[in-house]
Amino acid sequence: MSLRRVLLVALGGTLGTAARLGLGLLVDDPGGFPLAVLLANVLGALLIGVVAARLPASAELRLLLGTGVLGGFTTYSALMTGTLALWGSAPLLAAAYAVGSLVLGLLAAAVGLRLGRPRRGGVS
Repeated sequence: MSLRRVLLVALGGTLGTAARLGLGLLVDDPGGFPLAVLLANVLGALLIGVVAARLPASAELRLLLGTGVLGGFTTYSALMTGTLALWGSAPLLAAAYAVGSLVLGLLAAAVGLRLGRPRRGGVS
């Protein structure tokens, strides 16, 4: 891997992480429920699907946007931190949050792949 590709991922990761922080500052977490992290992970998964469908794996733009920006925007560590924070007071909600986040993320990525695929035939 070239230094240029590493720097693209680092730049994208910085931007994505800052965007996640911004989302966290904009979205209130009702009753301690980590809504901002859930939104970041589901939206990020959707966009990762679109990027994966639209850009070849070897494209530098895919590294910047997919691995970098969206990799920094989504976060497994914050998902687990939010789950553990809920666990003490609401273990069933914590389990539903963790499972729901994974299921919604998978569904969002699948929708993103479908939305990102070029249309075949049809009317222009």
